[in-house]
Amino acid sequence: MTALLHRFIALENVVHRVLVRRSIAWLRISVGAIFLAFGVLKYFPGVSPAERLATDTTNVLFLGLIPPDVAIVVVATMECFIGLCFLIGSGTLMRVAIWVLAAQFVGILSPLLIEPGTLFSGPHHAPTLEGQYVLKDIILVAAGLVIAAGTFRGGKLVREEPQSNPAADPEILGAERKLEIVLSATVGGRSVEEVCDEQEISEAAFYEWRDVTLAAAAGALEESPGLER
Repeated sequence: MTALLHRFIALENVVHRVLVRRSIAWLRISVGAIFLAFGVLKYFPGVSPAERLATDTTNVLFLGLIPPDVAIVVVATMECFIGLCFLIGSGTLMRVAIWVLAAQFVGILSPLLIEPGTLFSGPHHAPTLEGQYVLKDIILVAAGLVIAAGTFRGGKLVREEPQSNPAADPEILGAERKLEIVLSATVGGRSVEEVCDEQEISEAAFYEWRDVTLAAAAGALEESPGLER
């Protein structure tokens, strides 16, 4: 029974390791595909179930200055742009997409304030189909926050691995060895995952050492008078 439990825990660790390394990318791709699909639908009049809601919301937000047929094209283009950027996953495009997504979220959730009577006009004020459509967008908002945290400004989901190699214990490794490990991935052209697997250390430990190294280097540069211009 103990051996079976150990095997199950080992399987859990393998699955969790894969999820830590890949789940943000999978979430990014799935959200990108959803935005792209919903955006494309809005280019065809009468196809998207959110068409009227999108035009009404845009009309209120922009004080009726944008015609409905133009407003729906703008919304569709924004959603398609976000979807394509998420699917491509390029660093620069992701940064732009995150900010466009922040603006898009205002339009996505504003019907809760602008048209609550329409969204919750079901029996006993239950949400209508349009209301459910808007409420499920809260999930997209949360997913967007997770994607931003995991991709924006170098953010990354890391896993604190149990130390199986005594020599890799942070209390045992010396400062010079830690610096070698950090440099091997920072300037050595190797991935963090590869280095951590080889050294049997957690990615959390690596990033902690990297941050300390960069802070110490920055402090040394500031304090060295010989490096001033």
